[in-house]
Amino acid sequence: MGTDTHAAGLEGTLVERGDPEYERLWTSMVWNGLKPARFPEVIVSAASERDVPRALRLARSRSLHVSVRSGGHSWCASPLREGSLLLDLSRLRGRTVDPDSRTAEVQPGVTGGELAAELSRYGLAFPSGHCPSVAVGGYLLSGGLGWNPGVFGPACASVLGIEAVTADGEVVRCDAGERPELFWAARGAGPGFFAVVTRFRLRLYPLPSAITTTAYSFPLAEAEPVARRLAEVAEGLDPSVEAGMTLATAGPEVSDASPRPKVVSVTATAFADSRREAVRSLAPLRDCPFAERALVRREDEPTCFASLYEGGDGVWPREHRYAVDTLWSDEDLGTLMALCGEAMAMAPSEKSLVLVPIAPASRNPELLRDMAFSVLGRNYLVPYAVWDDPAQDADQLRWLRRTMNVLEPLGTGHYVAEADLPAGLSRAERSFTPDGWRRLEALRARYDPDGVFPSYLPR
Repeated sequence: MGTDTHAAGLEGTLVERGDPEYERLWTSMVWNGLKPARFPEVIVSAASERDVPRALRLARSRSLHVSVRSGGHSWCASPLREGSLLLDLSRLRGRTVDPDSRTAEVQPGVTGGELAAELSRYGLAFPSGHCPSVAVGGYLLSGGLGWNPGVFGPACASVLGIEAVTADGEVVRCDAGERPELFWAARGAGPGFFAVVTRFRLRLYPLPSAITTTAYSFPLAEAEPVARRLAEVAEGLDPSVEAGMTLATAGPEVSDASPRPKVVSVTATAFADSRREAVRSLAPLRDCPFAERALVRREDEPTCFASLYEGGDGVWPREHRYAVDTLWSDEDLGTLMALCGEAMAMAPSEKSLVLVPIAPASRNPELLRDMAFSVLGRNYLVPYAVWDDPAQDADQLRWLRRTMNVLEPLGTGHYVAEADLPAGLSRAERSFTPDGWRRLEALRARYDPDGVFPSYLPR
């Protein structure tokens, strides 16, 4: 029988393991259709920021760890922990915008799509994630690889301050001047952060008025030469151009054959203030010889954030099963793409893909200062196993981990937000610089000496 929420002082809901509604609620806590068999003892859905210290007091009274979710993807389901109280913040969706100062305050359950729609009313933008349904809480805590990174940097670079509840239940404000150590950790520590952030203060930017996209698709066999040319071109692109490669099954615009072939696509989006500026910024791609060999080419097409979000949402269909990992690498892009191309050719699901964003967190060191988030290599890639049949689980996981076994000798680290943390103890540590990891662990011991918040999976 569940604990009375009034007795616990909660405004939100509390469901205990064994309650009739537990299974349904537990299922909804993980967006991924592939759900690990880890079961919190209690799930608290906060109705207000006031519920956060109350939930922490309840957890302490019952000797439970506290794990936190905001409502994102969390591919490996970090919030699901045995012997824990899972604190769900997805109902905390308040946001206020101050257009004069170009700042906003948002609660962790606000989604990127909601934030973008609100900001567009004021002609403003923020580097929220590529998928509109992802909540900002976990996204910002992990660093945040979002739109227009060459100009904005990782999203956490635009976090000006936070309000958080520490392990002992204290409500604190943190920024560069007040509790700067905790603020440093909040900008990149991800699912291992040792406090509960209830509010973010964000720096905003003028909304680009002429967003424009150019894209090319090539046979998968050309992944290596296309990557080598793109790497050369990317060095000369304006920072306002977000470029990347995708290895995936061809869309109907490329082929209507059954089964459809695999392709490598190059996409570049210019975030500009005029049509002329956008076309100029994308010229190096149009002028590159590889463009002439494309199976399909779309050049200088006007678009908008809403359309970009629609495309992002389509890459990760709901009710599917996912296994994901990440890799930073200093190896040249051509070598990496040759290996990724071989892996994609063997993928057991036509829905699987490999994303290779170019400089996904900016090359500007000024946008990477004073944060736990770490850029650990020149190149970055993310293989996704995507499928919908539970009978394929073993084959899909085997494909992902075999792919990573081939790539990891060339790797320099991982990105904690999307790393396959259960695959090994080193995944979390290798998501930070050595100094950053030691600093995080020292801060954990200082702010959470009793281990209220669990560390990274698989610990």
